[in-house]
Amino acid sequence: MGSATTRMTFIARTAGALLGLAMLAGCDGGLPPVSTPVDAPTEAVSTVGDATVRASVVTTGSLGQAVADRYGIERGDDIVMLLVGLRRGEGADEVSVPARITATASDLRGQRHSIEMRELQSGELLDYVGTLQVDMPETLRFEVQIVREDGSSERMEFTREFSRR
Repeated sequence: MGSATTRMTFIARTAGALLGLAMLAGCDGGLPPVSTPVDAPTEAVSTVGDATVRASVVTTGSLGQAVADRYGIERGDDIVMLLVGLRRGEGADEVSVPARITATASDLRGQRHSIEMRELQSGELLDYVGTLQVDMPETLRFEVQIVREDGSSERMEFTREFSRR
């Protein structure tokens, strides 16, 4: 019966702890609710031949000054940065695959904006970066065209929402 009592005590303590956490979750102390930012850097992923394409978009105001300097971009809450990388291999064995990247972003009003992409060398890795100034809040639909040196190509489309800071 000792083990049953131990289990019952454990269950009672666990239930009490969970109840306490649930009660605390309901008490916000007047603080604004915590939410996941809609402009969190989420990757769009696609494949071109034997290579993986990763594209991410963030507001440049969310970048540290050192990162902005390294990328050669202006920081701002109304500037979004598109970063595209094309890699072959996995993990530590990844190598960059050269490509020609073109990109556009369309807003909800149907206005289409060209994003000038340029190469960004970081050690032995090669990425492509471009920026676009927008009026926040904004929802943008990105179209990224990737053409490898061998002529194989892929078109990525994804949508991101950005909130006013």
